[in-house]
Formats: sequence, structure tokens, C-alpha cells
Amino acid sequence: MSEAVREELTELIGFELDDPRLLDVTVTEVRVSPDGRYAHIKVDLGGDEPRQKTALAALEHARHYLRHELSSRLNLRHVPELNFEQDRYPDADRRVEILLKRAKKSRGPAEKQP
Repeated sequence: MSEAVREELTELIGFELDDPRLLDVTVTEVRVSPDGRYAHIKVDLGGDEPRQKTALAALEHARHYLRHELSSRLNLRHVPELNFEQDRYPDADRRVEILLKRAKKSRGPAEKQP
């Protein structure tokens, strides 16, 4: 469920919200609690510190809209509360994700060959 929420939030924030304060925002990680009530969302906030604070405030302002959109897109009965926080080390997670994708790609075709 965490990955589905991350993908939808990436789409919503990156392409559908028309707020210039969110131009440099990238969703790096989503962790949904086991009971599905809370989602802790780490975001990479580009720019200097004032722009980062403004972007985080814009995300908090859009939180209810984002929850509403998640409920309709993912057909969730209970949509988690969204808690945004700045990812202090966004490149580390992205690097690991890229390496895992590369490993899957390089391993995939080799397994299919006889």
C-alpha cells in the first residue's frame, strides 16, 4: 500500500497540483502504518530554506485535497492521515532505489534464458 500511495502522491504533487510552491517537491518515501491510519511521507524540498518551509506549508495546506484524491483513486475505505516531513538525505534513498532497479533489470533476462 505504501508504494501505491507514493506513486499517486508523486503524480498528484508533481503533475496535477497547480501550486508554484510545489515545483521542487519530490516524494521520496511513504510509510503507511500497519493499521493503515497514518502515512508518513518524506519529501525532497528543493531550493533554499525559506522556499523549503513554504513548500512544506503548501503540502500541509493541500493535505485534505490529497487525501480525498487518494481515496477516489485507490478505492480506499479508510484513507491514512498524511504527515509530511522533509527528507534530510533524499539522495541516499534514491540511490538505493536506482541500484535495486538495475539489479532487477540485469537479473530478469538472464533468468528467462534456458
